[in-house]
Amino acid sequence: MPPSHQRNTAQRLGGGHAGHSATNSGSGSNRARFVLTVSRTYRWDTGGVSSSAPTDVRLTPGTAFGIYVHVPFCATRCGYCDFNTYTAGELGGATPQGWLTAVGAELAMAAGVVGEVMVDTVFVGGGTPSLLGGDGLAAVLDAVRANFALAADAEVTTEANPESTSPEFFERIRTAGYTRVSLGMQSVAPGVLKILDRTHSPGRATQAATEAQAAGFEHLNLDLIYGTPGETDDDLRRSVDAALSAGVDHVSAYALVVEDGTALARRVDRGEIARPDDDVLAHRYELLDTRLSAAGLSWYEVSNWSRPGGECRHNLGYWNGGQWWGAGPGAHSFVGDIRWWNVKHPNTFAERIRLGQAPTADFERLDDHDRHIEDVLLRIRLHSGLPTAMLTQSERRRAAVAVTDGLLTDVGDHLVLTGRGRLLADALVRDLLDDL
Repeated sequence: MPPSHQRNTAQRLGGGHAGHSATNSGSGSNRARFVLTVSRTYRWDTGGVSSSAPTDVRLTPGTAFGIYVHVPFCATRCGYCDFNTYTAGELGGATPQGWLTAVGAELAMAAGVVGEVMVDTVFVGGGTPSLLGGDGLAAVLDAVRANFALAADAEVTTEANPESTSPEFFERIRTAGYTRVSLGMQSVAPGVLKILDRTHSPGRATQAATEAQAAGFEHLNLDLIYGTPGETDDDLRRSVDAALSAGVDHVSAYALVVEDGTALARRVDRGEIARPDDDVLAHRYELLDTRLSAAGLSWYEVSNWSRPGGECRHNLGYWNGGQWWGAGPGAHSFVGDIRWWNVKHPNTFAERIRLGQAPTADFERLDDHDRHIEDVLLRIRLHSGLPTAMLTQSERRRAAVAVTDGLLTDVGDHLVLTGRGRLLADALVRDLLDDL
């Protein structure tokens, strides 16, 4: 299970272990701090019985539009993971084919709701999309194409676990139309992988990257996790160097977060392993940033580094206020001023679709104030910076103090985090905003 799911676009400082997604392990809004009071009386007309969902979903013109597809299947559950994923024993009879049929039906519903729109990016996340195999992932993209027009230069990404890939797998998905692969690497240190309950061997991720390049992939990401209990500085250095030796054009690195309810959290609570230390996390972040930057990968978001042209356009759509439809169990969507999320279990999701129901669990409507909070929270994390014009007069005064304190730099009409500011990004946002 690669760690960069479609979970919460507003990620915590240092990234957490979920970087760019919109599936949330909970059933509430995308961030607990942004719980909104909304009406739940709107309904989609799906041609049959319908569940609580907004009826007036309308695209906002002029922003990127992406499709996210959530694959809920995993061979095993990693100890740190709280994403909406299921092993074979947890599926209750749900199958990949039944899931694909339901996803195709939801995409058809989506096309009916949003109308004709050009899709700029597609991201298949999970879970472990590579468990579907090359033919399965080709079928997922076929389902997207059957309902939406893809831009000529569309970015099409899939996540993959190195252990469920092969040269033939990469050749098949490249031929099918995928343009980018994100591989879950985490670490090359066996002890770190063991603590995280990762099943791949230390060298398999870089080998998989080489196989993907041979199949014609120019855009490849390797995910790292830092701050695992027992990890040393040298462990992280070797992991970063291994990623660089693979020649990938993108690296994501997330601080380990001990999520409530996970096996890792239970081990921490029992005193078997230590909770990650904030000072150590800050030091490790600086270490990897220095090493990646020296190798020519520049940060473009607090937890993401790339070579020029290697940025993940799908993630940039999230961070820059774009719109997307998330298909599949637990997937989150955001169109117009409405965010909604699907029911979580694959069986419940498929049954809703079979009955002609929208698979929505709940939704929230964002007003201007809510959007302002999210825009500041997300855009300040980008190297392109936060447009000063987005801030109120009082927020600009506080931003000026942050510039004086060395947390922000004033670059023309944008405010950009300094190195120290990146370490304190969450606290800075709380201090900057008029009201959270």
